[in-house]
Amino acid sequence: MSALGHYIEEEGIATVAIGLIRPQIENTHPPRALWVPFELGRPFGPPADPEFQNAVIRAALRMLGEGGGPVRIADFPQTDPRERPDPGWHPPILEAPAADHSPAALADAFVAETARLAAAYDRSVAARARTTLGLSGLPIAEAVDYVARWLRGAAPESPVGDMSAPLALRFAIDDVKAYVLEAALIPGSKPSSRQLGDWLWTKTATGRALFALRRAHLDAADERLKLIAGNFIVPGIRVLAAG
Repeated sequence: MSALGHYIEEEGIATVAIGLIRPQIENTHPPRALWVPFELGRPFGPPADPEFQNAVIRAALRMLGEGGGPVRIADFPQTDPRERPDPGWHPPILEAPAADHSPAALADAFVAETARLAAAYDRSVAARARTTLGLSGLPIAEAVDYVARWLRGAAPESPVGDMSAPLALRFAIDDVKAYVLEAALIPGSKPSSRQLGDWLWTKTATGRALFALRRAHLDAADERLKLIAGNFIVPGIRVLAAG
């Protein structure tokens, strides 16, 4: 996008980029860029907060009328207000760590946990009138079963006709993570993304199962599966935190 900005400006159209990773902006040298200190995937800040999002857009547009350059980076001065933890939020379930860490036991705990979250997920979706599930095209029970079979050591065929097995696994995992996190969006509370992530990755059977699945396939012979294990199952920041 930074290079594209220069091409567009050569045609007489001013541009401004909004970036979430400051070193990347510094290295790619866009004509103008507004760095925002938000979570990846949220360049305009928290969802369902149009006033805050408009403030981000206005800050970016102001750069079009300001001098400086030919490369100019400005920092947005506010942090995401949703990053403050909600003291009134509590997770829908709290799973005690299992003594048995074998793949089969982790898979069983993962399947049981997602079943227990069904009522909380339904309440959350009803309150918000939307869901982000659907990448795999599988009902959530089938997505959970597909992930569990991989965890138990199988290499099942893809349940989705136009997807390879590794790609179907990736999208099934994405649906599982969305399902668990949406179940934790208790109506009337506004947990921060850190609260939700801490719960998912350190307090749930789902988190432990996904960490184990990642470890199991980091050295996979299938390069597609190896890539997915290393980059798409567990967020990098959580891998670093776990040591």
